[in-house]
Amino acid sequence: MLATAGCAAVTATATPASAPPASPAGARSGPLITEPGAGFGPVYHLIKRARHSVDVTMYELADATAEHDLAAAAARGVRVRVVLDEREDHTNADAYSYLKSHGVKVTWSSSDYRYTHQKTVIIDRSVAVIMTANLTSKYYPTTRDFLIVDASRPDVAAITRVFNADYAHRPVRPGDGRDLVWSPTDARGKLLALINGATSSLRIYSEEMGDSQVVDALIGAAGRGVDVRVCGENSYGEYDSEFAKLTRAGVRVSYYSDPDGFYIHGKVVEADYGTRHAKVFIGSQNFSSTSLSRNRELGLILSGPAVLSSVARTFATDFRSGKHWP
Repeated sequence: MLATAGCAAVTATATPASAPPASPAGARSGPLITEPGAGFGPVYHLIKRARHSVDVTMYELADATAEHDLAAAAARGVRVRVVLDEREDHTNADAYSYLKSHGVKVTWSSSDYRYTHQKTVIIDRSVAVIMTANLTSKYYPTTRDFLIVDASRPDVAAITRVFNADYAHRPVRPGDGRDLVWSPTDARGKLLALINGATSSLRIYSEEMGDSQVVDALIGAAGRGVDVRVCGENSYGEYDSEFAKLTRAGVRVSYYSDPDGFYIHGKVVEADYGTRHAKVFIGSQNFSSTSLSRNRELGLILSGPAVLSSVARTFATDFRSGKHWP
């Protein structure tokens, strides 16, 4: 969500089939960047424009362009700090070594969390890019993901405070700014409240569907007459039982199952689109107990019309194109 000071200088681009207008200056919601299609140029552009600081928290980093841009920023005197997930060291090791050797202050994640699954880039303590995507370039061409540019001062201040603590491996209780959703602090309660508060419709993007409380909440929503649709992944039949349970209760499920094909990686809950109280969550949290209760994760809940309509149009295309259960 953008503060009334205006949008960051990034062009919001959706997939070619559903390109919404960019949010005007002063809009409450920041630009939505939809992948694949938009590309990660907006992220690179922000890093290149950084004047004072770049702080990155990333579950997986294997993007040569991003790594070079971070190193170039450090070389021109920008303070660049990076937290990488240590459990994913097989993916992150090369980036860790490269960044460390090029003047970037890089550290492994804290053992206080099962995974540091957050995907965030903070520029000059004035704008943050909150992503469902990792900076892992081999997945860019085929993966559905979303990025939000957030210049809300309370949000950026809260994200920066948590980054400082996580970088130093100090305990911290995150602040929610205007609209932030943190794991393990309050993600479960906020996402369940969003689902349980829906009165007309729910659109769910979910890479994982393994949390029983979320499944039960979606079933409860369908039971009270809410139109619930799930678009997710089900490689190797991992979520057969959950999808069967959902569809028996009236939830409509569309899924993708080719791990090498088009892949639903985004994590989105859009509630009551088309009504005055519509909201959408976009973040790194999967529907799993680990993600909601044990990981470091970050998302946010928005109500901007441009973001809501873009998500709705993209979801309609993906839901129609997937395999329908059963």
